[in-house]
Amino acid sequence: MNNNKSLFIIALVLVGLLILSGSAFVVKETEKAVLVRFGEVVRTDYEPGLYFKIPLVHELRKFDARIQTVDSQPVRMLNSENKFMMVDSYAKYRIFDVGRFYVATRGDERNAVRLLAEQINNRLRNQFGVRDLHEVVSGQRDELMAEITKNLNETAQTDLGVEIVDVRVKRIDLPPEVSESVFQRMRAGRELEARDHRAKGQEASERIRANADRQKVVIESEAYRKAEEVRGAGDAEAAKIYAEAFSKDPEFYRFSRSLTAYKESFKSKSDMLLMEPDSQFFRYLKDPEGKE
Repeated sequence: MNNNKSLFIIALVLVGLLILSGSAFVVKETEKAVLVRFGEVVRTDYEPGLYFKIPLVHELRKFDARIQTVDSQPVRMLNSENKFMMVDSYAKYRIFDVGRFYVATRGDERNAVRLLAEQINNRLRNQFGVRDLHEVVSGQRDELMAEITKNLNETAQTDLGVEIVDVRVKRIDLPPEVSESVFQRMRAGRELEARDHRAKGQEASERIRANADRQKVVIESEAYRKAEEVRGAGDAEAAKIYAEAFSKDPEFYRFSRSLTAYKESFKSKSDMLLMEPDSQFFRYLKDPEGKE
């Protein structure tokens, strides 16, 4: 009898422990919890701590309260130039209203990721459709992302109970057929720009060369003028010196001039002069004193 009573007590304790373990739960700081009763949300305002629920009646669902990432697959989009682009984007979000999040996603976070990815792609497609490639890639990219984040956040909080922290485009690629046409257009543009630069360089070169030639002529003319002036001054000074020197002895001057004439006339053995014997040219050959 005592053994049966002990077994009953032990069984009762085990059942109590089992019920207690099934009813107690802990909510961490990094979690948000929602208590559901027969599919209906009954409580969502859980702070970090220990709580209890009724087993078999209540169901507890926990979700990560930290920032999560939606990494979408690359999507083909059309811009304002009717060019297709492959856009790879991602978004950062966190649960804002866990009760609304549970109802909107049926408690499946994969549904939240799918719905957010669809909304992100729709907004990117709408924004890219009114912008060209340059505006999308660099010109208005930051403003575009800020606008998409703001609009998506308003919708996501209302429909899904999540807060959109940021939306970013990781990469924008062109399909192969579009890449080739864009490359050809870019190459044609660069070649046109190169030809323009070469033409401007050639024009500048011709201008510099013409200016240099003009300066060369001016410099040479000025140098020649100064040289002639110096030469003229030198010749005048030499003539003056000769005149002063020879005026002191005119006969020596005439003799010196005759020797110079002889020297210039008989440079070569083949030189020949036809002159009269009594020519003044031979006066110093006939008489050392030059007497006639």
